[in-house]
Amino acid sequence: MSVPGRSRIGALTDTHTVLVLPGYEDSDEPHWQTRWEALNPAFTRVQMPDWMHPDRDAWCRTLDAAVAACAPTRPVLFAAHSLGCLTVVFWAAQYASDAQRARVAGALLVALPDPDGGAFPADASGFEPVPMSRLPFASIVVGSTNDAYGGVAFSERCADAWGSRRVDVGARGHINGESGLADWEEGQSLLVSLAQARGA
Repeated sequence: MSVPGRSRIGALTDTHTVLVLPGYEDSDEPHWQTRWEALNPAFTRVQMPDWMHPDRDAWCRTLDAAVAACAPTRPVLFAAHSLGCLTVVFWAAQYASDAQRARVAGALLVALPDPDGGAFPADASGFEPVPMSRLPFASIVVGSTNDAYGGVAFSERCADAWGSRRVDVGARGHINGESGLADWEEGQSLLVSLAQARGA
């Protein structure tokens, strides 16, 4: 693991709680989420009840419990990928109390999957229609130009509706373990920028 990677996210948990939200089938060892957890073991992966059969209600309630369990003195950051992103958005729109929403400093939302797309997992339930209301916390939507699970137009539409900054990383597929990102330092910088935007 690289020293520059440590310098970007190494100190985040001195000030924030970082919740890692993988998508369908969880994130494997080469995935940037798993590598970030190795760089900073204080990052907390939200363990969903069933990675192979994602259910929106179960995933959102699990996320709500995870936020409630965080130390009240530290703002929360989400590092979400794929279905983890939709879980964050549904949670904010339909599950979280005002007090819970206020605890969140920001969300990094990477590789949004389109529930109306042909590649969306058939085993996932309850993730449509995607809420299109403004998120109550800062957010960055990161998209790829050749993501089979969600096109550029869908990513742009969501970012616009949610009030998110959008970042295009080029042809990086689903921005996962197969994308060759290693520790993904650009993503680390984006996560840190969300913390800094809150004044931390």
